[in-house]
Amino acid sequence: MPAKPLPPVFAPAGGRATIADVAEKAGVSKATVSRFLNRRDELLTPEIATRVETAIAALGYSPSPMAQALKRGRSRLVGLVVADVTNPFSVAVLRGAEKACQQAGYLLMLFNLGDDSQRERDAIQALASYHVEGLILNTLGRDEGAAAAVARQGRPVVLVDRRHANMQADFVSLDNAGAIRLAAGHLLDAGWDDLLFVTEPAVGVSSREERVAAFRAFLATHPQATGRIVEASPGAPQPLEAALREQHAAGRRPAVLASNAVITLRVADAVARLGWTFGRDLGFVGIDETEWAPLVGPGLSTIAQPTDALGRLATACLLERLQGLDVPPRQILLPGELVVRASSIRDPGVN
Repeated sequence: MPAKPLPPVFAPAGGRATIADVAEKAGVSKATVSRFLNRRDELLTPEIATRVETAIAALGYSPSPMAQALKRGRSRLVGLVVADVTNPFSVAVLRGAEKACQQAGYLLMLFNLGDDSQRERDAIQALASYHVEGLILNTLGRDEGAAAAVARQGRPVVLVDRRHANMQADFVSLDNAGAIRLAAGHLLDAGWDDLLFVTEPAVGVSSREERVAAFRAFLATHPQATGRIVEASPGAPQPLEAALREQHAAGRRPAVLASNAVITLRVADAVARLGWTFGRDLGFVGIDETEWAPLVGPGLSTIAQPTDALGRLATACLLERLQGLDVPPRQILLPGELVVRASSIRDPGVN
């Protein structure tokens, strides 16, 4: 006996089927289809419910999750804006936030600024247009007006790593001052007494400013050490190389403290071009633990940031606000962990 042919599939003119297409094929109103989709079958006769169900199957209709969420007044979307997704710190925070969102039944929407502070307002407004319920911001913090505007709309905002001036919001970050004291103290204890702190341009970025201030404070309280600060910009290696040469020529025991993983790579590149070896010609500790830190030179000592915990805590703070928590803005600072490798251990054969 030949197989019974399948019913023809109705192809709507516009491509993807809509609720109007379902209503037309089933011979009912859009309101009736909506009742069926919202599981209010008790308001429909079995015959009409079957017609609607058959039409949905024939059309391959799938209701928009966004539209259904908005009807309920909830999108269950969280927006995350990061300054630069190529930065290992941002990627690690993203992973922590994503895990926490999934566990709570939320989806995370990411906007990468590409380290362009001029896009902060566009990013925040774009995510707001998707009706995200709240925002987690790991941005440069130079356009406080955009984030404040979202907060005024009733959407909670949590800041990660970088503050927005004059903005009252929960803030989650590494204890920057503690991390600098830990790294610089380790270098000093290991016998390195001339410290060079290398950072990206610091003005206007709170985390960089805090680390610079902490390094200066460390030098002020440790007169046995000398030190200076140099800013390293992308595409301009000459100032960093010149600073390293000058430090090395001073005749003391030089070491570098790098402010983040991006700077660590620039320092490693400069050291390779100079033909030096970490731990022999130069001590080193960098903020940010990465997968490649053990593979560079003899292995790079680092201050590991609790990035996964930062992402999870930021999400937890946001969800608490969404659930109605009304308390003054909170500041949560987490300690870093010193990971010692050969770059910060002085070669005993070197004076």
